[in-house]
Amino acid sequence: MKSKGLICGGLLLAAALCLTLWNVRQDRAAAQSAQSALLEMKSRLPEPVAEPVPGAPDEDGGVPAESAEPEPPAYVTDPSMPMPVQEIDGEGYIGILQIPDLALELPIIGEWSYPRLRTAPCRYVGSAYTHDLIIAAHNYASHFGGLASLALGSEVIFTDMDGNRFIYAVSGTEQLPGTAIEEMESGDWDLTLFTCTIGGAARVTVRCVLTAEEPA
Repeated sequence: MKSKGLICGGLLLAAALCLTLWNVRQDRAAAQSAQSALLEMKSRLPEPVAEPVPGAPDEDGGVPAESAEPEPPAYVTDPSMPMPVQEIDGEGYIGILQIPDLALELPIIGEWSYPRLRTAPCRYVGSAYTHDLIIAAHNYASHFGGLASLALGSEVIFTDMDGNRFIYAVSGTEQLPGTAIEEMESGDWDLTLFTCTIGGAARVTVRCVLTAEEPA
């Protein structure tokens, strides 16, 4: 009996080790896929346009007349417009998410599915333009594994594929049951980030409020 117990214990230990190694491999593969897409996305972002300095001479050496107010970006006049998408390796990406406190910079896929989550975080529902964007990701260390450690006020930045930047601050963290879909989508939050806990029974959910916008 004792030998059987030792064998069973050894098998369980081996299974746990295999699972850990598999998770590490998945994490590394996800990190590589996300970084590859991120580099391509950055190369496609429009160059920021320098604002003219009032009273500065133009190319001919003259001083231009007072310039007119710039037109607002399209998303301001039509918040319901679809977010622009860039296709990379067969996936459509809608922007880049930065979480400085976690040293994260990640591409965001426009439509979510479990297979896509193995590559990069995905938009679950919503839009940055209508202030109800929800982003999901696996709890890989290279993705949203550190969400629960974010402090109140931590900065989160989303940049769309037109170069418009939306700057948020973390206003709260909660843990919701895995089946609490209505609770995940409810509430007056400008941005929500979530990932599963180890084992997948619950969701670590970070709520954010918009603090600034920087149109391209």
